[in-house]
Parts: sequence; C-alpha cells; structure tokens
Amino acid sequence: MGEGLTRVWDVSEVVLDMRTDYQHVVIGRTSQGLSLFCDSERQSTEASQLVYHEALMVPPMLLADTVERVLIIGSSEGVASQLAIAYGAELVDHVDIDAETVRACAQHLPYGYTPEELTEAERGTGRVRVHYRDGWEFLTTTTTRYDVVVIDLPDENADPEAQHNRLYSKEFLRRCSDVLAPGGVVCCQAGCPTLWRNDTLLAAWQRFTESFGTVVYFGSDEHEWAFLSGRPDEHPNAVESMIDKLPKSEYQPESIDSETLRGCTVPPRSVRLRASDLRQPAE
Repeated sequence: MGEGLTRVWDVSEVVLDMRTDYQHVVIGRTSQGLSLFCDSERQSTEASQLVYHEALMVPPMLLADTVERVLIIGSSEGVASQLAIAYGAELVDHVDIDAETVRACAQHLPYGYTPEELTEAERGTGRVRVHYRDGWEFLTTTTTRYDVVVIDLPDENADPEAQHNRLYSKEFLRRCSDVLAPGGVVCCQAGCPTLWRNDTLLAAWQRFTESFGTVVYFGSDEHEWAFLSGRPDEHPNAVESMIDKLPKSEYQPESIDSETLRGCTVPPRSVRLRASDLRQPAE
C-alpha cells in the first residue's frame, strides 16, 4: 500500500487464479463477497463495488452537458458500462486490452456483465460495444466524439514495466480531451487521499489542473479512492450545477445525494495547498 505498509486479504475460496498476457488475476471469496484482485491489488469486491463505480461514473456524467456517447478505458467488470446505460447513454464504447480478464469477470463475478451481456457487447449489436484494444491506440483511430471519457485502471505506480502507467500521463489526458464533444468531460481514478498514500492523487491533480479549464474533485466518503473530472472549458459553479442535475437524473445513485456532492467535492487540504502552489508565478 505504501512504503513499509502491506495489506493482507483473507481469501477463503479461490475461484480463479490465472496469468494473462498483462496481469495476474485472482477472483476469490473474502469477507466482502466475491472479489477481484489484479497483480495482488484489490480491484473490486461484491460489497463495495457499487460505491466505487458510482463515485467513478456519477460525478462526470453530472458535470457533462449531455450523456449520449461514453468511452470507458479499463474497468474490466462492466459495471461502469451498465451505469452509463442506466444514466441514459445511447452508446458506450468499452475498451480493455485484456480480453481474458473481462471474460473471467463476466463468468465469475455476480456484478457487472453477465456472459450473455458480454457476448452481445463483443458483437457490437447493442448499446455497449466492447473493444479488446490498447486504450492509447484506440484514441488514435476513433472518429466518435464522446460526452464522457472514463479512465478506470489499476492505481498508478512506480513500476517502470507497468504498461498502464502511460495511460495516466498528461499526453494521454490530452488525447482523451481531443475526442470530447462540446461540453464533454474526462474522468480518472486518481488514487487515495490518505496522507501517507496520496502521491498519485497529487500528481493527478497537477496533470488535470494543467490540462483542463474546470476540474472537479470527488473523494468517496465510503471508499478509499478519489476521482477527478475535467472539462476543457471553464464551467462556472460546476458543483452547484451537478447538485441541481442530480434529482432530475434518470439514474439515482444509492451512495451519492446532494449533500454527498457538496461535501465530497472539497479536496483535502494537501491537494488545495498543491493547487495554491501551482498558481504561484515561477521566480
């Protein structure tokens, strides 16, 4: 979890243990129900996945002017795609480089895609289309303009061999921004706000504030992750507009209400201090 800190999960039953071309995947039963681990890091659990995915998906969809076309990069379980459809999206392109993991999640997890839903998405015959491609490469070829682009990957780390780290870069954010429709939003899982584990959040905050005219922080109050949403334009009273939209939304989240939006969009003081430092003119 950080220097000198390790978290251990008790897995009472191993349902799947496999190595794909990209990662080591374990699906097992824990005290939080069936749980997904990638490269020894918990990605989602039966008990907490909805809180996580609502924190990932609801704020950017509320911040966007419209939600008709959504691009999701990563997010193997498929819950993010389902939430976008529930919100009213007409088209979801789900891009994931690891077909084996996506299919294993559909087969073994009680949340996200069912095997039948995934088969339809792989065919591209419904509102969700699954593409087993590298996210970076997909952005160079797509001609679609998206209202929301979501980056949902394992946490950024210091491993030079971790191929997903490049998808956290400022250049990748620029590429995501380039495929936005007017009024569109890019959202990213941005790390943990805990003081002893917040390096990736501080780095993500700097990249977002340098890349977007409007940045909204959302730190889940029932999970351990923070998320950043950015619009290229400057949006006055962004959070108030999100609060106003929520009661009218077709999808009503279980873990987010107007008070959640008001409180969880205040970044930790360390992030606000970093923002203040970034605004200081260079000497």
